Amino acid sequence: MQETVEIVLLGHLDVDLNDVGRQQAVAVAERLSRESKISAVYSSDLKRALETAETIASRCGGLQVIQDPNLRERHLGDLQGLVYADAPKMKLKAYKALLSPGRDVEIPGGGESLNQLYKRCTNTLRTIGSKHRGERIVVVTHGGVITALHQRAASSRKGHRAGKILNVSVNVLHLSDPDKWVIKSWGDVSHLNGTGYLDSGFGGGRTSG
Repeated sequence: MQETVEIVLLGHLDVDLNDVGRQQAVAVAERLSRESKISAVYSSDLKRALETAETIASRCGGLQVIQDPNLRERHLGDLQGLVYADAPKMKLKAYKALLSPGRDVEIPGGGESLNQLYKRCTNTLRTIGSKHRGERIVVVTHGGVITALHQRAASSRKGHRAGKILNVSVNVLHLSDPDKWVIKSWGDVSHLNGTGYLDSGFGGGRTSG
């Protein structure tokens, strides 16, 4: 019998990693520890990202994680905490806003528009990049944020889509003057091969939670 998985819209709600998430965090941390030296680790202050960042930092020289609330997932307003399948019945206006193609549409209940999310996270990554010129930095964040960062980096590459943002995927961006963002690699989950945790991922885009 196939197991039914309920998708919960989290947004800014703060929940712990589950056991699968912790195993994934160890796998990506071990991978990063074998690569070029990391100078700093930044993270969303939400626990599901922060615990991953702390696992990475401890295996990459015992770095101190720098928490930044501007790296949080998109705020989903009235939808936060709802099971995705129940959202149309319980909060129809907010659900329609979530699925709207309009980038200025805010989700009722204090939720962000896609443009607000884009501005928040791209400005934050630009600031981080300016502080660490010539260094290799790890940023641990969420599916919606990663999708927005991809949009900024891929703005000159028509047809290049972010796709589904898999949990603990490694997405490498190179930031250089004059404010040039280049995608070096995307969606790499080779460190999960053989772990049994390859298929778990975020929705990305509008429905990311």
